[in-house]
Amino acid sequence: MSEERYDFVIVGGGPNGVTAAAYLAKSGQSVCVLEERPELGGGCENVEVIPGVRIDPHMTFMYAGAAPGFEQLELWKYGFRMAWHRPEPDDTPPAHLFTTEGPYETSLKDLGGMLKLQGATPDNPFWKELMRAIYWCPPHPPEMEVTPENIPYMQVYKQYAPEIWSEELLEMSMFDLMDEYCETEPYKVAQGIIAWYSGASPEWQGVGVPALAGGANFTVVTGLSVSRGGMHTYGHAVMRCAMAHGAVLRTGCPVDEIIIREGRAVGVRLRDTAAFREKTIWADKAVISNAEIKHTFLDLIGPRHLDVGFMQQIKDISLKGSNIYVSHFLLSKPPRVRPKFKSPAQGDSRFFTGGCGPCDSRELYFEHIMDINGRKGFPSMPPEKVPWIVPPHEEDDSRVRRPNAYLLSPLYVIVPPPEYHVDGPDALHKQKDKWDTYMRNALGAVVENLEDDLIGQWSNPPWESEHRNWGLLGGGWYSTRHCNDQWWTNRPLPELSRYRVPFIDGLYLCHQSSGHPGGLFLMAIPYNLMHILIEDGLVEPGDWWYPSPWYIPEKGKISAIPRK
Repeated sequence: MSEERYDFVIVGGGPNGVTAAAYLAKSGQSVCVLEERPELGGGCENVEVIPGVRIDPHMTFMYAGAAPGFEQLELWKYGFRMAWHRPEPDDTPPAHLFTTEGPYETSLKDLGGMLKLQGATPDNPFWKELMRAIYWCPPHPPEMEVTPENIPYMQVYKQYAPEIWSEELLEMSMFDLMDEYCETEPYKVAQGIIAWYSGASPEWQGVGVPALAGGANFTVVTGLSVSRGGMHTYGHAVMRCAMAHGAVLRTGCPVDEIIIREGRAVGVRLRDTAAFREKTIWADKAVISNAEIKHTFLDLIGPRHLDVGFMQQIKDISLKGSNIYVSHFLLSKPPRVRPKFKSPAQGDSRFFTGGCGPCDSRELYFEHIMDINGRKGFPSMPPEKVPWIVPPHEEDDSRVRRPNAYLLSPLYVIVPPPEYHVDGPDALHKQKDKWDTYMRNALGAVVENLEDDLIGQWSNPPWESEHRNWGLLGGGWYSTRHCNDQWWTNRPLPELSRYRVPFIDGLYLCHQSSGHPGGLFLMAIPYNLMHILIEDGLVEPGDWWYPSPWYIPEKGKISAIPRK
């Protein structure tokens, strides 16, 4: 068999790897994606747990509504469709905020303040510019000093909402922002919980704006809507796009080594067990790693090619982020809220349509934080007080095809990181029955028929999620922390923040643990990476390409801004 050679070889076929392949192939490059698992898509996965019932073990919600990739890759041509949420006839909210005492109705000041911060007021909408400035923009060049005047989202506020702009924004937490612009404690706690599940914790200083934007990406930008058929169909649309432009996608092909010769990445060597006869695949231009950052450097490259100090830096990166216990419930009757949780806005209906709770106070939230980051074991909090989210979304026949069956999915509860659990990393998996009961009791405090009408319950603790999809570190979909020392020019290390590896030519990074902004914000890392590949003279996309308006090219490089 003749040698296989491509312009680019991509290690890992998760959303970032396949999307990078689509961008490169549309630019006229030859690309090969190598995925270890038998299926591409990574966290964009559907599972048929019983005949006629499909769940999303990992990604369910669309955070990419502001992404340039929808236009640039024309994903509608390849089967992508959104299942937009249909407003209720009586304008009933699609989800509710719950306290331990009952439902909570959002005040006009709460809603108005948050919409103002998120750039989503009817008279001054700039949400797309804000979201793209935060996520879909590569970090500034390493030689450039980052200041309040040149940070992209600060520029957006200065242009569209100068009354919000202040240098203090860069020091504030999301709670600080809400204390200034919103009114009631339950609303602030609920929005903080949503932000926590979407990227950055609301109490972290210095990432207040990215924290509020994380939640806005699926509450404001997409209106709590999902990809029709689940995120798996989004993944398939990107795959079809990549293949339509000539990319080669291979499954069952674990990479054993990234080949480095004279300081340059020149290809990969597959494991002997790979389902492909040719075990060495060459990259004429570059290797792009869509593998977790520690695996990339410590296993696929190794100490022969790396400085000892750099290897220690990689080992020291904290991967402790959001570690989510995901539960799914199938009921024989529609889920009903207990009488005290019936919302006045629902009229006579008592159906449970999703929500967030309990959000009584910040003290309750911080007690939960103590269980996760302090006690690191089974919750000390009673289940009726633990914060949870059941995000609402449109049902369609792609999820449930059984009569008299109602899927309540997913229930998210953040739990201790597996690697820090006092009883060991597999403790939650070993005690699954105990944790499943706790989750039922937590949601059952609001949903009255959860036990009586339960047909089946399925769950995946964080350790299980990580072993299903290696990139979901600790069961979190965005990997590492979105705090100030893991944001933008700092992620994952300052010298790697622009996706290239400066001391190994031809090696680039595109995994959520190795590039800004991390997971959830689909197509962000590949879009940002394209700027850098253009700078290095490796890619010349066509007229369909446009860069971020806040992008600043590195000195001595080719600008990713098209010549006029």
